[in-house]
Amino acid sequence: MADEQFPAAQSALEEYQDIERQMSQPEVASDPKAIRKLGRRHAQLGSIVEAYRAWQHARDDADAAKEMAGEDADFAEEAKRLEALVAPAEEKLRSALIPRDPDDVRDTIMEIKAGTGGEEAALFAGDLLRMYTRYAEKRGWTTTIQSENSTELGGVKDVQVAIRAKGNPAPEDGVWASLKYEGGVHRVQRIPVTESQGRIQTSAAGVIVFPEADEDDDEIEVDPKDLKIDIFMSSGPGGQSVNTTYSAVRMTHIPTGIVVSMQDEKSQIQNRAAALRVLKSRLLAMKHEKEAEEAADMRHSQVRSLDRSERIRTYNFPENRIVDHRTNYKAYNLDQVLDGDLQAVIDSDIQADEAARLAKTD
Repeated sequence: MADEQFPAAQSALEEYQDIERQMSQPEVASDPKAIRKLGRRHAQLGSIVEAYRAWQHARDDADAAKEMAGEDADFAEEAKRLEALVAPAEEKLRSALIPRDPDDVRDTIMEIKAGTGGEEAALFAGDLLRMYTRYAEKRGWTTTIQSENSTELGGVKDVQVAIRAKGNPAPEDGVWASLKYEGGVHRVQRIPVTESQGRIQTSAAGVIVFPEADEDDDEIEVDPKDLKIDIFMSSGPGGQSVNTTYSAVRMTHIPTGIVVSMQDEKSQIQNRAAALRVLKSRLLAMKHEKEAEEAADMRHSQVRSLDRSERIRTYNFPENRIVDHRTNYKAYNLDQVLDGDLQAVIDSDIQADEAARLAKTD
């Protein structure tokens, strides 16, 4: 009965159990690459298996109680109570079976760039960096600044940060699952610190996000002959030298023209490795974007797009208001949002995306 009603869930359970058997084998347990891949797939299937088992348990309990109620009327109320639990469990299972973005479990590379507005835009870009850093802290994620170009007043012209989860999270708890909605133009309305007349100014910052490729990810292969690598001296705010060694790396992927600069690691070798990982992440994002376009499956949220032309959110300081223009989410707790309390805003995007995916399955 279970197999006939939810064959996809039964298949997921069988694959889940097979992965557990593989992970228990000594030759697999001693292979970090194999364990990482199996662990990621195990996490992807986990929510489906949990919902499937919960539905089976609810259904079996209801059936048993109904049978007992037929023999003893005292069980009638208990049978009704248990029967009422089956439908919610089934709905949860159906939701778990909706196809997810396969990259949801991946970590994320985020780039924030000051847009129009001069120094004020750079200060706002710095505010966004702090907001995402604090949000990551609340989620138990780690953040690593990979490159940063700051201003004398403490603003940020551009910054690249890696945001990573610990262990193998379930897809819904992955970094990309939440932060993929942040790509686009973020607009701010406030009185700049440089404004002496007290006039409100509008400026903007652009955010690009893409899933981070694993160091040993074999989905993307980069031919060393396709790379042009320049070495230069690291520099900090105002162009001052951070060190006196040529450890910074600028890596250009000739076929695509993608350029990645890395200077925050301690050595040239480390910067090369970090730059290559970011390059592979960009190529992975481009590959998936192309696949989505070919499948005519680009979402309205543009979660795959690296384009920053879409204005997605407005931060209005005088009114302490934040608005997400894609979902019409509006709240008057901007101060809390900028302190990392971003989940409600992101949830509005997740719910809209899930509704769209659910509609496609109907």
